[in-house]
Amino acid sequence: MVPKDLSYTNEHEWIRVEGGIGTVGITDHAQAALGDITFVELPPAGAAFAKGDELCAIESAKAAASIYAPAGGTIAAVNEALEDDPGRINSDCYGGGWICRLELSDPAEVGSLMDAAAYERFLAQEEH
Repeated sequence: MVPKDLSYTNEHEWIRVEGGIGTVGITDHAQAALGDITFVELPPAGAAFAKGDELCAIESAKAAASIYAPAGGTIAAVNEALEDDPGRINSDCYGGGWICRLELSDPAEVGSLMDAAAYERFLAQEEH
């Protein structure tokens, strides 16, 4: 399941850009690899991040994982619903399981990310 309207990183984050705001989450591949997500450490609102900086951490029954900024910007919103229901990432990673929204400092940075077709090829290579 790789939605066509998103851009992807090779660390399995996705970003959906609307206006100058990028909504960020993890891919279906990432949530499946992590298993049942038990905790999300959300980034602080107003914090600034450069592309590639660690945004937050996710913990599951299997592992802990860092989530990286797919583009630089300032945290405009966080998905507070994840504090009470981190498993929402497992059940709806591309919808209600989003992690944060970034006010992008340079929306052109998203152009360097993979589109859906490139991400699908990346996943196929990673499995071999």
